[in-house]
Amino acid sequence: MANIFQFGEDHPGYPVRVLNEREARGAAGIMFLFALVAFMTAWFKGDFTPTKLTIVAFFTDFFIRVIINPRYSPTLIMARWMVNNQTAEYVGAPQKRFAWAIGLGLATLMMYLVVLNDVRGPINMITCLVCLMLLFFETAFGICIGCKLFNLFNKEKAQLCPGHVCDLKDREPIQMVSAYQGLIATAYVGALFALFPILHAVTPLPRSNDALGSPTSASPTEEERCRVP
Repeated sequence: MANIFQFGEDHPGYPVRVLNEREARGAAGIMFLFALVAFMTAWFKGDFTPTKLTIVAFFTDFFIRVIINPRYSPTLIMARWMVNNQTAEYVGAPQKRFAWAIGLGLATLMMYLVVLNDVRGPINMITCLVCLMLLFFETAFGICIGCKLFNLFNKEKAQLCPGHVCDLKDREPIQMVSAYQGLIATAYVGALFALFPILHAVTPLPRSNDALGSPTSASPTEEERCRVP
């Protein structure tokens, strides 16, 4: 029973229980994909069914991770299958539990508002955007924002962080961003923002059904006149 309700794995040579960062990052990517599709469907089509389904999936997955055992989390299982040919990267489990507890809290809030009470408003959009941001930073950059918050609320600092960010060390030359590199990235983003209104102005609007020659609905009088005797 103790092995069922357990967070993290015991590994010789590590002072705390550990998790595989590659699995965690892969699971974040799976969640981000489904969350983004649900968010875009609700935003552009007004259909909140994918959003509700995603919220139920998130709540179930985070509940299993935090309350029971990450070993039985469906998304972590899928991610483990996807990365099982890669060398495991061990990270401390305590800070991951704190970060995933934040995810469980957000999922619980959305379960109450959206799934149970069908509430729609700014708080839903803000919560969804926060979830997307947290998932994106973890899957794209390997940055666990919840893990960074762990140190603010716990006397014992996080250990075994992804990329060894918990350890004070000098950056190597390949990690440094020079002034001209920063200027290139800034100019790139600025050029895209400047180009958007230009492209929007020259892009033709979608043609209407009349312009495409599609049939339009006729008036009752016209239908009566054209009816075959």
